[in-house]
Amino acid sequence: MSITLIAELASTASSAFGAPDQSYLFQARQMQALSFAAHIPLVCFGIAFPALVVFAEWLHLRTGDAVYLVLAKRWAKVMLALFAVGVVTGTILSFELGLLWPNFMATFGAVFGLGFTIEGISFFIEAIFIGIYVYGWNRLSPRAHLLTGIPIILSGITGSLMVIAVNGWMNHPTGFTLRNGHAVDVHPFAALFENSYFWHELIHMYIAGYMVAGFLTASVYAWALLRGRNTRYNRTALIIPLTVAALAAPIQIVVGDWVARDVAKTQPVKLAALEGLQTTQNGAPEHLLGWYDGRGVEYGIKIPKLLSLLSFHDPNATVKGLDTVPVEDRPPVNVVRFSFQTMVGIGTGLALLGVIYVAVWLRRRRLPASPWFYRAVVAAGPLSVVALIAGWITTEVGRQPWIVYRVMRTSEAVTGASGIPVGYATLALVYAGLAVAVAWLLRRLGRAPLEQYEPAADGEAAP
Repeated sequence: MSITLIAELASTASSAFGAPDQSYLFQARQMQALSFAAHIPLVCFGIAFPALVVFAEWLHLRTGDAVYLVLAKRWAKVMLALFAVGVVTGTILSFELGLLWPNFMATFGAVFGLGFTIEGISFFIEAIFIGIYVYGWNRLSPRAHLLTGIPIILSGITGSLMVIAVNGWMNHPTGFTLRNGHAVDVHPFAALFENSYFWHELIHMYIAGYMVAGFLTASVYAWALLRGRNTRYNRTALIIPLTVAALAAPIQIVVGDWVARDVAKTQPVKLAALEGLQTTQNGAPEHLLGWYDGRGVEYGIKIPKLLSLLSFHDPNATVKGLDTVPVEDRPPVNVVRFSFQTMVGIGTGLALLGVIYVAVWLRRRRLPASPWFYRAVVAAGPLSVVALIAGWITTEVGRQPWIVYRVMRTSEAVTGASGIPVGYATLALVYAGLAVAVAWLLRRLGRAPLEQYEPAADGEAAP
């Protein structure tokens, strides 16, 4: 369904139902959050996993090693399964935009419609070439087959790029004029690509994609090694995604610093919420942990001037507090604080794990020997997903009460239709069923025999 049609339907629904019923605002937010939490990890695999699959196949063509070929074939089936699930969750999300937030779609559909159109085209290209890639192993030459993986990688990038561009616009709206409640003088290219949030959100999300896909994939094979299946296949399958994730994790800290400094300039209330800073201060302190009680942070570990230093690279810089706006214009502080500190804490731990892995590999040319390392890798998989979702909570909840920053409130965008609690319960059941189906399918794929390969002896060195 095109974004224009969705906007027209949303406009009709908005007129028919009149003013939104605010009693359903919370349920609408939670329903959207549930869909987003289910879909965003799949986006990470759409961004990064095809590159891992194609890289494994390229290693086979370069070396002739059958292990890489088997790995590429098995991962390709996983890629297909996750893409199919992503189709379901992504379709639900697209319909929710019009059903839950009709005023938002009716007012601004012309601004970001181009982005969703390109995203839809990217989806169809990705679907076509995934089919060719998965079912073309014995029908195409090796080099031709490898080349069919390139459009999968590119379409995964362009599709997610468009959605990230729309989200960047929501945080820094530009490229239009709002007149009598309607967006006019629309410049879609400027709206999508000239907002100040586009580049750092894009890079931040893409690195997160490689971290999530890398650590989650590596955690499966780390678990196999812990259970004694120390074969060359499992070690190789661990090394490829873990290396990618380990290199990405420290870079993410640098990108995160860039993001935080831009937030300090363009969304100072969000920054104040992240740190529970009640009053504007010169040389503002940072609080680790603690609880915001409406006046400041209690029970936190105070580090003088650190917030000013991190936000503006100046320990005496002025940081605006929550008192610069009315209470109704502030986000829920503790939700934003906890999600932000969860993201930063897990991200720092993942970066440290990546540094340890890379250091051991460069020094000894082998995997670390300690079982605690493999336990940490197993934990890093689900923790990377937690950090991902916490990061998006920080971004989206931290922007509240605005769905389009300082232009439209979320309360102005919500539907006035009833029945959201029923839809919410139904959606939860759908996602629970999907989770069971995915777990069953991945488990079955994992138990499939290894084609054309006999596992090496336990003592054989990893490639």
